[in-house]
Order: sequence, then structure tokens, then C-alpha cells
Amino acid sequence: MAEQLVTVTGVELCVETFGDDTDPAVLLISGLAASMDWWDSRFCERLAEQDRFVIRYDHRDTGRSEASPVGEPSYSSGDLTNDAIRVLEALDIAHAHIVGVSAGGGIVQELAVQHPDRVLTLTLIATSPAGTRADQRPLPPVDARLAATFENPPPEPAWDDPDAVVDYIVAGERNFAGSLGFDEERVRRVASTLVERTRDIRASMANHWLLIESGASTTFRLADIDVPTLVMHGTDDPLFPFGHGEALAADIPGATLVALEGMGHEVPPPDLWDVVVPAIARHTSQGAPRHARHGGPRSS
Repeated sequence: MAEQLVTVTGVELCVETFGDDTDPAVLLISGLAASMDWWDSRFCERLAEQDRFVIRYDHRDTGRSEASPVGEPSYSSGDLTNDAIRVLEALDIAHAHIVGVSAGGGIVQELAVQHPDRVLTLTLIATSPAGTRADQRPLPPVDARLAATFENPPPEPAWDDPDAVVDYIVAGERNFAGSLGFDEERVRRVASTLVERTRDIRASMANHWLLIESGASTTFRLADIDVPTLVMHGTDDPLFPFGHGEALAADIPGATLVALEGMGHEVPPPDLWDVVVPAIARHTSQGAPRHARHGGPRSS
């Protein structure tokens, strides 16, 4: 299915799917201020080849989903979590395997607690505990070099200059790379696509951060997550060092941890797809019923 806009309970979201819609559904959730473009279409196609119905979508204020004025998001972090359910509703899917990267991993954890009947399995990539841990010892801090870029951020680009915005995004992504290296050509291609697709690129880069500043919407224990969980974490993640992945695997009952060697803080790059795709396929084979959809995407 080509990407298309769906409206559920008054919220307009852009959705794209890959594969046979009678196969088990796998919903991919992007990170903070990230459109679905970071889930490479070739990655989605490879996962769909494993007999999975793969879904990606744009968060509000990213890509072609609805946008709010800069600095004035009309939604909460809880709304972003519920948007994942809206996507499933739009596609008439009762339950799905959910995969989240970075802040999308936080959304995934909340979904497992708030909507356990809709979640078959979790896959958490490059993320950190969103719930309360049994072990209260501090987790490893942000890498000093990355922390310095947060403390002294570069000047904003001219938002009406697409090339300048692409350069700005590429430079920012470079800071999150691991020892696998930084594929500038690939990242520049993604950045160019999302700049072209996004309704308001400045809002997309600003509004989600305001939700972080306003604090978490819910509180739960990681031990409350009661679905099969796969944790995949880069060994060179500068934002959430590997100890964050270890903490998730330790606190979520029965969770499995897969180390992604050399990966930084990112959606798994092509060099790791031979590891990541089979691991997700195996994980999502657990209790994976085939599902029926009635018609196609619907609006309400």
C-alpha cells in the first residue's frame, strides 16, 4: 500500500504498509521528532518477506501527519502513545507486534502496560527504561562528546532553505554514530526525503522536545510488562549506553537482549539487517495469529 492519510478520532496520520495484510502485523514506531522515513523501505520490505505485514507511520508533527504551530504542540506525549492504537484502528487490526526505536521504545513500553490486549510482542531498539526499575542505581550517562553538543547546540538553519536543513539534520545525526561508522550518503538521502515530505520541518524539529520538558505522562513498573520482549541495543550508543539495554532486559520478565556490535543511537543500519531482521522474525513468531482486515484503511 502506498502511503496514505487516515483520520481516526479526529487525528490525521500518514501510514504506509508492506507485505500481505493477512500476515501477522508488525508496527514500527519512530523516535523523537522522527518521521517514518528513518525506517528504510528496504528494511520494511525485507521484514515483510518474512511473512509479516509491516506498518510504518509518521508521528504528529513529522512527515505528512498533522502538524501544530511551532512551539505549540496540540497534543501530549500520551497522545503520541495512543496514536499507535489509532494506526491499528485505521487498518482494522486487533493486535500487533510492536517495534520501537529510541523514544519510540518508550511508547512501546507504555503500550504494553496500557493496552496489553493489543500487543503481541515488544521489540525495543536503542532505548531506555520508561518505567520504574527494581534496581535504582543510576544508568550510564550520555557520552561526554554528545553531551557537549546538547549544551552548546549549533545555530538553527534557515528553515526555508531545504539544503541548509538537510545539512543541519545530517550534522546532528553524525553525533549519534558508533564504531560502524557514519554513512553520510544514506543519512543525507533520508534527510532529503523527510524535508521534502514534512508539512512544517521547523515544527517537526521542535515540538516533540517540548513534550519531554513537560514530563512523563504515565508511571509504571518495567516488571508490569507481561508480553514477550526482545531488546536490541548498540554497543556504541552514545545517548543510551549499552547499560540501558541491559537494564531493560534485566527488569522486563523473560526479556532477551541482543547486542548490536558497533551500532550507535540509530535505527539499525543496513550492515546489521542480517542480524536484526531474522531476530525480529523469530521473536514475532511467538503466538502470532494471522489476522483478518475488513476492507482497507478506514476513517472515523
